[in-house]
Amino acid sequence: MRPVLIFDLDGTLVDSKKDLTASVNYIRKRFDLPVLTEEEIARFIGNGALMLIRRALATQATEANVQAGLQMFLSYYRAHMLDSTTLYPGVRQTLDRLSDCKLAVLTNKPVHFSCAMLDGLGIYKHFAAVYGGNSFDHKKPDPVGVYQILSDTKGHRERTWMIGDSAVDVLTGRNAGIATCGVTYGYATETFKDAPPDFLIDTFSELEGLVHA
Repeated sequence: MRPVLIFDLDGTLVDSKKDLTASVNYIRKRFDLPVLTEEEIARFIGNGALMLIRRALATQATEANVQAGLQMFLSYYRAHMLDSTTLYPGVRQTLDRLSDCKLAVLTNKPVHFSCAMLDGLGIYKHFAAVYGGNSFDHKKPDPVGVYQILSDTKGHRERTWMIGDSAVDVLTGRNAGIATCGVTYGYATETFKDAPPDFLIDTFSELEGLVHA
């Protein structure tokens, strides 16, 4: 029975903070709002593009502004999402070594952006399934994506892991009845205090030893 490993994307596999920061600040400038730091914008990430823009527009987040800002953001980000985005250290090599596992991505980022990013960074081939925030009626922490991946891979819950950098990922795993692993290097690791994962790793390469223990 091959293990199934389900990964979050931003803050887990890829460090996309610089490009997300630039894209969000592009929108804020269009609404005459001051630019924010990477750390401030990192706190907005994890619940999908719509929530990212809602948070980014703050006091100007009327429904009309959010919808307009979202379209501007998606257009700008599509053109710039690989300007500075990189894989975290050890990701490529560890994915190569996890060939005895079935690998998948479940992110709240729109699925076409996610696939393009994975392809652009040369790791799309590793994944049996990739689902985004617009793939289902409900985003993480709803477990629908996990259930679909288990169906796609013919996986078993007791041999399946959800790996991510936030409480959203931990709750997704919990809601699906699978093991959870948090990475301490991501964007929203402070949220682990509200939803502690079953395991914690400081570097991506540690995952191999954990899964094969």
